[in-house]
Amino acid sequence: MLRAIELARLGMEANDGGPFGSVVVRDGEMIGEGNNEVTSTNDPTAHAEVVAIRRACKHLGTFDLSGCIIYASCEPCPMCLAAIYWSRAERIYIAADRHDAARAGFDDAYIYDELSSPPDKRNVPLEQRLRDSGIAVFDEWIAKPDKVEY
Repeated sequence: MLRAIELARLGMEANDGGPFGSVVVRDGEMIGEGNNEVTSTNDPTAHAEVVAIRRACKHLGTFDLSGCIIYASCEPCPMCLAAIYWSRAERIYIAADRHDAARAGFDDAYIYDELSSPPDKRNVPLEQRLRDSGIAVFDEWIAKPDKVEY
């Protein structure tokens, strides 16, 4: 956890992005780490947890982080939390929480609110088009004999 907090501070001081750091650990070994790089890379998905997950997966040569623990200097936002779930990490430890982040100007409450709203009532409306064509690709995936399941 101390390394995640240190990464948050180092990234902030370097003006890489916001004050967030994260480390991925497997069997007691740090296999991926990252700090927020949103503003330095012009990538809104370059949150500390996502950066750390990408590096851990590259290190291991897999997209599956089963058995891994995520240490985060702050409670993951909804995007990062989803990434952690998709990675199959087994546990998350945090230092600060979402309320602490909100006090510093990083308030994710509106995203949580949006997720509970009907898709057509969200601030960024979701509208379905060409459903049959989209379903056709899923049907091809179902029939694909050499797919890599995840």
